[in-house]
Amino acid sequence: MALIRINARGQTAELHGSPAPLESLLQRATAGDGPVIVMIHGYNYRPGGRSNCPHRHLLSLEPAHLPWRAPSWPRQLGFGLGHADEGLGIAFGWNACGTLRQAQASAARAGQALAQVCALLHRQDPRRPVHVIGHSLGIEVALEMLHHLPQGAIGRIISLFGASFQSRTATALDTPAGRSAEFINITSRENDPFDFLFERLTRLPTRGDHAIGHGLNAANAVTLPLDDADTLSHLRTLGYAIAQPQHRICHWSSFTRPGTLRFTATCCANHRRRPCNACARPARRARHAAGHGCLRCAPSPPPCPPGTSCDPLGARQRAGAPRCSQPFNSTTGPPPTAGRSPSRWRKWACPMTPR
Repeated sequence: MALIRINARGQTAELHGSPAPLESLLQRATAGDGPVIVMIHGYNYRPGGRSNCPHRHLLSLEPAHLPWRAPSWPRQLGFGLGHADEGLGIAFGWNACGTLRQAQASAARAGQALAQVCALLHRQDPRRPVHVIGHSLGIEVALEMLHHLPQGAIGRIISLFGASFQSRTATALDTPAGRSAEFINITSRENDPFDFLFERLTRLPTRGDHAIGHGLNAANAVTLPLDDADTLSHLRTLGYAIAQPQHRICHWSSFTRPGTLRFTATCCANHRRRPCNACARPARRARHAAGHGCLRCAPSPPPCPPGTSCDPLGARQRAGAPRCSQPFNSTTGPPPTAGRSPSRWRKWACPMTPR
């Protein structure tokens, strides 16, 4: 079974469209090999909704074109192909409708429901990695989940234009489960207007707080700005071709832009291997506010030692190549202060942007 559909009903997890017990199904489904990848949708989805059910859209193996056309997350992540080691995909749905504040409250309850699922998976096989991918407000679900899990329960959390605050993310990453996980913060200036609205329409946890689109400063977090030509060029030289930004404003290009979900799948392929400095910290110009780490802010590091082979974020290594022993570190210190200019945005708007 490559894909299981699970929903949050309040603080409880249940199967989508089935009265069968969740625990017994998970026990049968986790008997195979490969990682477990939990996929969490963002704002304005509701399981079972006529036009906004995530299990009929981006979390489906065969997504319907509602309310707009989206790629299949499970397909792009390698599920449903019949491979013995493709792992287990969990499509996690939650009620993300209403105002932003209502959706935030719903995300907190859904995070507790998801923690029950991940705790069960961890008890069944503590050595099997469990990774979480969340878009937009879906990352709030993942961060709340960390508060209710033991150390080592989660391998990596990949934030696709995550809608959360820096202080809330730092607090979650300081929990036992958060300290043992790795947080990959994928950002782009295409999402700046949505970060701005998120900061204005929700309550700031602390004065002067910012959305994580501005970057993160944590030992186990790294920020990938996919609007930066140098970042894309560096990833391309390592075998990860991600298309250039095609829109000035787009909240969905972190999974609709060609190559992004394939790169995300590779980040989940092997979480045990961490990158050397040459892969995790390519030379980048400063763009984030001082104190917030970003890949483009780090100085140019030396290349990998001779004979080693690291992919970005330690996803894969060539067979037979010894592992690079340089330590994992997302930044070497606070970058210089710089603003975020929209001058390099290319087109006016993504066709999926509400007008």
